[in-house]
Amino acid sequence: MQIRHLPFLIVSLNKFAYGAIYQSFDELPSGKPYDFVVAGGGTAGSVIANRLTENPKFRVLVLEAGPSNEGIIELEAPGLASSLWYTTSPFDWNYTTVPQVGLNGRSVIYNRGYVLGGSSSINGMAYTRGSADDYDRWAAATGDEGWNWKNMLPYIWKNEHFVLPGDGHSIDGQFNPKYHSFTGINFVTVTGYARPFDNVYLQASKELENEFPFDLDMNDGTPLGLCWKQATIVNGTRSSAATSYLGPRFINRHNLDVVLNTRVSRVLKSSHHKSINLRTIEFMSANRTLHTITAQKEVILSLGSIGTPHILLNSGIGDKEDLKKVGVKSVLNLHSVGKNLSDHLYIMEPPITWSINMTFSPGNATADLNQWIENRTGPLSFGYTNQYVWGRVHDKSSIFNATTQDPAAGSHTPHYEFILYGSPNISPTGEAILSMTVAVVTITSRGYISIKSNNPFDKPLIDPAYLTEDTDVLLFKEAISSAKRFIGAPVFKDLMLRPQGEFENVTDDQTLEQFIRNNVGQGFHIVGTASMSPRGAQYGVVDPDLLLKGAAGLRIVDASVMPYVPSGHTQAPTYAIAERAADLIKHAWL
Repeated sequence: MQIRHLPFLIVSLNKFAYGAIYQSFDELPSGKPYDFVVAGGGTAGSVIANRLTENPKFRVLVLEAGPSNEGIIELEAPGLASSLWYTTSPFDWNYTTVPQVGLNGRSVIYNRGYVLGGSSSINGMAYTRGSADDYDRWAAATGDEGWNWKNMLPYIWKNEHFVLPGDGHSIDGQFNPKYHSFTGINFVTVTGYARPFDNVYLQASKELENEFPFDLDMNDGTPLGLCWKQATIVNGTRSSAATSYLGPRFINRHNLDVVLNTRVSRVLKSSHHKSINLRTIEFMSANRTLHTITAQKEVILSLGSIGTPHILLNSGIGDKEDLKKVGVKSVLNLHSVGKNLSDHLYIMEPPITWSINMTFSPGNATADLNQWIENRTGPLSFGYTNQYVWGRVHDKSSIFNATTQDPAAGSHTPHYEFILYGSPNISPTGEAILSMTVAVVTITSRGYISIKSNNPFDKPLIDPAYLTEDTDVLLFKEAISSAKRFIGAPVFKDLMLRPQGEFENVTDDQTLEQFIRNNVGQGFHIVGTASMSPRGAQYGVVDPDLLLKGAAGLRIVDASVMPYVPSGHTQAPTYAIAERAADLIKHAWL
């Protein structure tokens, strides 16, 4: 895949007319107090706002730092999503990690959505739930069976609205309807655009079925094998939290207000009593004026796994000794805030490539764009991949021994993922190439989010601690060995594949490790920085009901509460967490 960095195309595309969305806090009409103030209009925050305002007695205000998602082609055409990654943009927080010891001192870009819909407006739209084991491990870690797979399925289905792809072809054999919902809010589908390598990959699965069996549906709880990608797309267009949960069916509710360009800086105590009640939010409006607002019932932080701990720390909620070093007065001594960061590891930009004996004509980007604008079809209607592979290292692998446990949540949980690029591409040297992203999705390294000053508008310090644990390196080596076995299937013989680029120089274990350390980049899926733990535990940040430990009035609803990163991309699990959280909040106040 060649990442295309395009000027952002703002055009009229017969957009919906949105209602109660304000460009600044100054535009917000005065009225009754809000019962709930949601900080962050991203993946989770949009769900909370939608579900709470189903009750006409609840008034909800959403504060979103970024601009509107409307009218930006790169945020709408699935095939242009990658133009927003590994670069800076007005729709991104434009974070960079601290230098990574495990990556030979490199810092890496970390993309997070700075726009209504959050990262659901800029991500790759992958709809992957992870394994049933992942959710069962959450339940075990929190002591709350409500987080297990069986009990979370209703919330997964409450989110999902499975539809036919944009081209309307029969999808028999591409998914299993038994495991899907057709009545939820956020749209999900399979590819609507066939790629040249689709049948090649399917044939490879048949030829190597012991290691790469065909999996009819990766979202059945046991995602192992080669499968068709599922994505949050409808009619060839991205389905994000903004277009679904805050879409035209819901945004005109009289009890819902959304304010853009409004950056939360801190949460504050709402009274002078000894008890810690955190129902007040401080924020900066579009005109750079500081304001505060107090929720009658709760503040919900949905700022993501970077933004949420950043705000907590700036509010004096975290390890008091760490806060003292940067001049922040301690309000609540919670050692785990910002800690336990875990993420996936990707070799994606550039991906692993093989030169191939193939002649082809590169696509016409202008024609592809015009086709998408005209009828939402063509290469830009889905993305660059139609298939994934999810694989496991053998249970008896020498990696796992008395001192190194299997980091996967269970025996049906993958250790690694291949994103198979559906079309050939051209290398910088002009060769035809086949490309594959390789990722490790069960990680042992743990990093952190911290702050470097007492200015809440300074960027946080982000240290994912990539490849600081030997197990992660060993799993990556196993994953790449598996990838080589996959492209060694007989169906690839006539393509005469040869390692290309830096991968060509991998000749032994030492050069393989250096290749990994030189090429691993952001994982896109940070979790755990405000993790759930059992009620009464002296570690963790929130109780299983997502209320902040040691305080009242503040709940956290986003990917930061996951105690472990799931083995799939985190969009679908985040939606499901928010759906359950909405029910927990309703139950608490009804």
